[in-house]
Amino acid sequence: MNKKNILFVFGTRPEVIKLAPIILELKKYPEQYKVFICNTEQQKELSNQTLAYFGLQADINLDCMRENQTLAEVQSRILTSLDKVFDDYKIDATIVQGDTMTVLCGALTSFYRKIPVFHVEAGLRSYDIYEPFPEEVMRQMTSRVAELHFAPTEKNKQALLKEDISENKIYVTGNTVIDALFCLSETTMEKAKEFFNTQEIPVDDKLVLITAHRRENHGERIDRIIDAIEYLVKKYKDHHFVIPVHPNPNVKSKIYSRLGEYENIYLLKPLDYPYLVYLMKNAKLILTDSGGIQEEAPSFGCPTLVMRYETERQEGVNAGVSVLVGAEYDKIVEAGSAILSQSRENSRLKAQNPYGKGNSAQIIEKIIEKYFE
Repeated sequence: MNKKNILFVFGTRPEVIKLAPIILELKKYPEQYKVFICNTEQQKELSNQTLAYFGLQADINLDCMRENQTLAEVQSRILTSLDKVFDDYKIDATIVQGDTMTVLCGALTSFYRKIPVFHVEAGLRSYDIYEPFPEEVMRQMTSRVAELHFAPTEKNKQALLKEDISENKIYVTGNTVIDALFCLSETTMEKAKEFFNTQEIPVDDKLVLITAHRRENHGERIDRIIDAIEYLVKKYKDHHFVIPVHPNPNVKSKIYSRLGEYENIYLLKPLDYPYLVYLMKNAKLILTDSGGIQEEAPSFGCPTLVMRYETERQEGVNAGVSVLVGAEYDKIVEAGSAILSQSRENSRLKAQNPYGKGNSAQIIEKIIEKYFE
């Protein structure tokens, strides 16, 4: 086939983590693909930091974020910026991942130009347009214009088929987030270990990792989550609770004001990807509202409490590797206590990771090659 110009569009750290394995795979075949990397910088610092970890850097940075933007303002700015990118580059296909504002804008701008869209992590559904908000609608809309749908699991494929998407456009590939885990070298993990040693954070068999940032958990929900964390922190004083605090002021100010005084809580800036993986690998328990962590934690056998009311990653719940607790004080306390009262060894999960084997990028490259043939 003639060499194809492939544009990767992303803006957040999870998108970088899940697209990096595919970027690296396509770059192995320079005679077939010319890869362009576009970062809308929806999460400017986090996305660029994570790109560097994979030895990558963006060809195009759009700097689309402004303080206190509405969703409509973010969308209009990204759409306008991306439109100029398509003026400057001849693109044969656009690859997007997941369900962010960047994904929808990348898909729409390509559609307006009649450029095929390849959607990585397609077919995730909660069927509640406000949970997660606004992501559920964004991924459904992206599916309407995508040419190839790379579904992580059979369940995701079935969701797409129910929406009358042609079966010959859907491929079950596993999730590239598992590929990314296998990119971690021993040297990188050793550096992560040194980092926590210098911070004097005990990474032992009584480590609890907590992340909370989702828009729908702002307001009263974050208050209930913090109440529950506070209870667990007081009850399990011999455990160490590590919280990488999201920079969003709706989250950051409350966590620091409520939890900053406890000796067994460690409040950190957002962590580089390998540092976060190191904590997941060693944690006794994870409490999170993140999508990516739900997929990654099973690879390490770590029980995970998902602080969301709906999850589009139901496979983990069905496999018993995660428990849906919402922002409910009683559920978080009860499920958290059940795990923390055991030893780490006894609470380990034995189930296989339902989200992939670590070869998804290779599968996706072969599908793209066949598409262009």
